[in-house]
Amino acid sequence: VQLQASGGGLVQAGGSLRLSCAASGRTFSNYGMGWFRQAPGKEREFVAAISRIGTYYSDSVKGRFIISRDNAKNTVYLQMNSLKPEDTAVYYCAATSRVGVTTSTVDYWGKGTQVTVSS
Repeated sequence: VQLQASGGGLVQAGGSLRLSCAASGRTFSNYGMGWFRQAPGKEREFVAAISRIGTYYSDSVKGRFIISRDNAKNTVYLQMNSLKPEDTAVYYCAATSRVGVTTSTVDYWGKGTQVTVSS
């Protein structure tokens, strides 16, 4: 599976961005999909995931971010609202064929896209 993320950029605090991740190579609908982020000097952390069972969010983004997928387009999205400076990071999309979307279960990583939120 090849994953290509896009949609990052510079936005003011309180603004919104939508990230997209296009997948190719395997049956997209079979995979749990997720978004992770990594800020400078910090470890990569879970942001959101979507599977056949449901959607999951980290506490830090719950209520502000929405993950969705369009299996017909082989694409997963992350709508980010009410952005804060602490959301600044490189965002990575990921795919897993296993139960649960964590850094240890991810099978495929996409290249990151930079999100910068100015105060």
